[in-house]
Amino acid sequence: MTSRTDETAAATATATLGYEQARDELIEVVRRLEAGGTSLEESLALWERGEELAKVCRRWLEGARARLDAALAEEDAAENAEHAG
Repeated sequence: MTSRTDETAAATATATLGYEQARDELIEVVRRLEAGGTSLEESLALWERGEELAKVCRRWLEGARARLDAALAEEDAAENAEHAG
């Protein structure tokens, strides 16, 4: 069984992954799960890792969406100011 310190370290390491790293590792996790041949314990560990990686990817994509929305809103505000002035 893992200690709370090990879990915290793993979560911190996962949180610092870039989008591409997390996506690539997630693809590998899915491939291994689909291939089968792992024990129940290994499959559960892979599933849990996949869930963590999916959260990392989701956070990166949500951040990108927020930046895009902010840039578009800024552009709209600039256009509206031009037309009003």
